[in-house]
Amino acid sequence: MIRKCPGQDDRKINAEEIRCPDCGYEAEIFSDELKVKCPGCKGLICRALLPSCIDWCKHARECLGGVRWRKIRGR
Repeated sequence: MIRKCPGQDDRKINAEEIRCPDCGYEAEIFSDELKVKCPGCKGLICRALLPSCIDWCKHARECLGGVRWRKIRGR
């Protein structure tokens, strides 16, 4: 497996604020993260699931490995 996704460009990572659904704290989350721990209540703040790189990146199978890729893709 690869340590860094070959389809990811570090120069295009952005930060944004996301509100904790439990306490309302606005935490910072980066565009390459799906979840962060809330600094306010220590709960989990999850980004809404959008299409992932598994759906569009030509390197996804290489990153995940064949068995895991097939399991996630449902094949």
